[in-house]
Amino acid sequence: MGCLGNLLWFIFGGFLSGLSWAFAGCLWSITIIGIPIGVQCFKLAGLCFFPFGKEVTYGGGAGSFLLNLVWLLVSGFWLALESAVIGVLLCITIIGIPFGLQQFKLAKLALMPFGTTVY
Repeated sequence: MGCLGNLLWFIFGGFLSGLSWAFAGCLWSITIIGIPIGVQCFKLAGLCFFPFGKEVTYGGGAGSFLLNLVWLLVSGFWLALESAVIGVLLCITIIGIPFGLQQFKLAKLALMPFGTTVY
């Protein structure tokens, strides 16, 4: 079921979300200082392409908090807004509710991507 869910997800919103994360990763990777943030963006782009069957746990310390603060001000708000809007649009229909819930999970992840672990 996870494989079918991931395939449908990729078609109905996952491709757009993953491309947004990959684009943010490319922009962050332009500078040497932003490369670690860009690498995290590329990891999360993979999660955005195929999120079903994966679990996200949040943690981290002071360094993660500071990176999340910079991230939120520069890129995170817009990625979270995109995921929230797509999630609301998907939740209009009963069939789209599981996909909308995944988008809401990605919106939360877009606000705090550092210090997270994906299983």
